[in-house]
Amino acid sequence: MKRREELNRIRDLSDDDLREEGARLKESLFRLNFKLALGEMEAVKRVRQEKKLLARIQTLIQQRAAADNTVEATK
Repeated sequence: MKRREELNRIRDLSDDDLREEGARLKESLFRLNFKLALGEMEAVKRVRQEKKLLARIQTLIQQRAAADNTVEATK
């Protein structure tokens, strides 16, 4: 999936879905790191991709939380 399509997909997710996707990625990264430790070199690219996607998801969660706090502060 192209990066732009992926960004649009995760932006359309609800907050709960983002948290679930983040948890899934953390579990996946744990398993990939285990494979790397066993010497499977195929996992290197996927580790990098999933780390970036997890960072994007965490950034979106933080941005939404900050936006909610800003809206509540102006009330």
